[in-house]
Amino acid sequence: MKRLFLLVLVVVVFASCEKEQDPFEWNKDRIGMLTKDSKVYQIDSLFANDSIVTSTNGDEFMNGPNAIEIFEKGGTHLLTLTPYDSDSTSTIENVRVRDERFATAKGVTIKSDFKTINEAYKVGDIDNMINSAVIWVNEENFYFTISKDVLPAETKFDITAPIEKTMIPDTATPEFVFISW
Repeated sequence: MKRLFLLVLVVVVFASCEKEQDPFEWNKDRIGMLTKDSKVYQIDSLFANDSIVTSTNGDEFMNGPNAIEIFEKGGTHLLTLTPYDSDSTSTIENVRVRDERFATAKGVTIKSDFKTINEAYKVGDIDNMINSAVIWVNEENFYFTISKDVLPAETKFDITAPIEKTMIPDTATPEFVFISW
């Protein structure tokens, strides 16, 4: 009888030790409370303690689904979500990370410099855009942009010029960080 009681007690203790979700965890399948399988209609419950702002329907300047902005009650902008479609059963296609408290397991945040990101993850392709370079991280689902102002002159005005990792200063910080599912 004592063994049974002890066994039940151990099970109850371990069950109560369930790890609580870190609201600023960022990994391949999750950012905070949002997962790659989360639906638009779940946003209200996932961010119940935060403010959610959606664009108004019928905006003639918007093309595609409206963005969903997530703010803390204190006003800090946390995330910008872009759904695949305009209906409530759609999942999220892109997430723009806006708050530096979100961090990957390797310590990368939106304030990390290129050297930190490059040492933590394998940087893949670099796309030369009009005003920025888009840097893709291999085997992860995030990418970031840096201003072409920190790049050599030959890449600033020629979008066909290749950009190599060695051309990016170690101190360059991202303008934007996106997660794409």
